[in-house]
Amino acid sequence: MTEFKRVFIDTAPFIYYLENSSIYMETMLRFFAKCIEENIQLVTSAITVEEYLVFPYTSGRTELVNNFKRFVEYMKIEVVNIDSDIAEQGAKIRGKYKNFKAMDALQIATAVVSGCDMFFTNDKQLRQEKELPCITMDDL
Repeated sequence: MTEFKRVFIDTAPFIYYLENSSIYMETMLRFFAKCIEENIQLVTSAITVEEYLVFPYTSGRTELVNNFKRFVEYMKIEVVNIDSDIAEQGAKIRGKYKNFKAMDALQIATAVVSGCDMFFTNDKQLRQEKELPCITMDDL
C-alpha cells in the first residue's frame, strides 16, 4: 500500500471493523495499522456516515454510533460532503457503468473528485471502475 497516499473507504470496511467481524477483523486491523504507519490519509463521504449509522439507530445500539464517531476522529478520516461536482461525476460514472447504483457511483465520484488514489470496498462489482484502483478486503 506504500504507493497510496489518499485512500477512500466505502461503508463495508467500517462495518466489518467496528462490529468485530470474525471474517475480516485481522485484515482490517492490519489495514488500519498500515495506514497509521505509512501516514495514509483516509477519506470517506457523508454517504458512508448515513449508511453506517442506519443499523445502530434502527437497533437502538447507540454505542455503535459513538464508536463510529470516535474512530473517524481518532483516525483523522476526512469526511467529504456531496456537492454538485461530485454529483456530476457520479452521473458520468453511472452513464459509463449502467449497473452501478446511485450511492455506489457517488462514493466512487467522491473518491475521484477528492483526489484519492485507491477505493477500498468489499463490493467486487465496483472493481469495474477503472479511473482509480478498487481494492476489496479479499485483495488484501
